[in-house]
Amino acid sequence: MEQGVGYEIRPGTSGDVEAVLAFWRYAAEDTDRHDSAEAVRLLLARDPEALLLAVDQGVLVGSLIAGWDGWRAHLYRFAVHPDRRRQGIGRALLAAAERRLARLGGRRADAMVLDDNELGRRAWAAAGYREQPQCHRWVKPLPA
Repeated sequence: MEQGVGYEIRPGTSGDVEAVLAFWRYAAEDTDRHDSAEAVRLLLARDPEALLLAVDQGVLVGSLIAGWDGWRAHLYRFAVHPDRRRQGIGRALLAAAERRLARLGGRRADAMVLDDNELGRRAWAAAGYREQPQCHRWVKPLPA
């Protein structure tokens, strides 16, 4: 656990799942409608330290998934409560995620940002991340 001014950063647990989903719907402007309790629980079962939460007196104020697959370091679901933005919470979450990923062997982190998520694009750019113009993501739904 890490301490910030008025909050702590800690790994999420199975007890946080419903609060995290509600937080993402609100603070992340519901940008990914594929989130589910099952998906978050599977993430926690596979990598219990991947979901980083900023919590202030029991209230969720920020989140970031720092995923490591042994080859690449990925950052997802970066969100800070709208009333708590520009207070260093996002910067602290990113710093904690980058330390975690470097400790696991990561040399470069990437963040996926929806093209129309202007707020997210500005936040990542402010943190020193740059769009990779020579690469686009290809996706295909997997069978259930």
